[in-house]
Amino acid sequence: MIRDLEMIERIAPDMMQTVERRFRILRNIYWMQPVGRRILAQKVNETERSLRTETDFLKQLNFINASKSGMTLTEEGLQVYKGLEVFMAEYSGTRVRERELSQKLGIARCIIVAGDSDEEEKVLESFGAIVSDVLDNELPDGDNTIAVMGGTTMKTVAQNMEHLETPNRHNLFVPARGGVGETINIQANSISGMMAEKSGGDFKVLYVPEQVSPETYENLLHEPTVQRVLELISEANCVIHSIGSALHMARRRGMSLSELDMLTNNRAVAESFGYFFDEDGEVIYKIPRIGLQLKDLKGIPYVIAVAGGKSKAKAIEAYIKNAPKQTWLITDEGAANQILKEATL
Repeated sequence: MIRDLEMIERIAPDMMQTVERRFRILRNIYWMQPVGRRILAQKVNETERSLRTETDFLKQLNFINASKSGMTLTEEGLQVYKGLEVFMAEYSGTRVRERELSQKLGIARCIIVAGDSDEEEKVLESFGAIVSDVLDNELPDGDNTIAVMGGTTMKTVAQNMEHLETPNRHNLFVPARGGVGETINIQANSISGMMAEKSGGDFKVLYVPEQVSPETYENLLHEPTVQRVLELISEANCVIHSIGSALHMARRRGMSLSELDMLTNNRAVAESFGYFFDEDGEVIYKIPRIGLQLKDLKGIPYVIAVAGGKSKAKAIEAYIKNAPKQTWLITDEGAANQILKEATL
């Protein structure tokens, strides 16, 4: 397809410029809807006059609606936008950058979504459909057990997942860890339940806190109900998790001031699975926990890490130094561009 596009661009360069321009307008309306012409013009770096010409044309095609509250995509406009996303990704070289990123990080695959989730919430929402596509294409037929971590990113992923069940494939979602003492709707139990509901699968819960004393830890491991869920977790053939910024995660976990000082002094930048990492990927602190351990990932065939935003670039790089080679990273241009930029400095 890229070769065909090159030929088209050579004979009609204005055509591809027009497609890119209109795609950018549709994308920003989708991210910001409802949005007024003035704000949209600033976002796409156009004059209001030139933007009016384009939006009037898109209205004639029934791709956008305009009201007092602003412009929104129609159902047809949304379909065209989503179709163009794949097309424009190929054309703009996103696939090339995905390969560059996966080679730099040393993992199986990277998928880069347009935009920066630090700035646009819709970017983060798009991760759910991407995760669904990966699971749909990669998971084998039969019974799959998918271990799921908690967190705000994972909650958004779960809310935007799509149906995955087929006559030949059934998915069971299980929490990869106990509760973290945080808001219940971002705990792993809640996330696994939401993913099961959205995708049509089933789920099990793990009714234990993640962080406990060594004595309590040993006692809980002998509880029959806990043992059954931990056995399911150990049998998982897929894991979906996010990557957190170290100090943000430490505060969310309610860690003490002395622990926060220790993390700051040791320059912690990333957290995942209860492990805190510095920029070199060295583990500087580990929380005793019930559930999936970092070392367990090596034996799991499908590992999906989800993290985006320029602010997460260092955290992603630090954690990925410890990730198994079969990991797929789903991220956005904000994080990807920062990581690749740092590679050239």
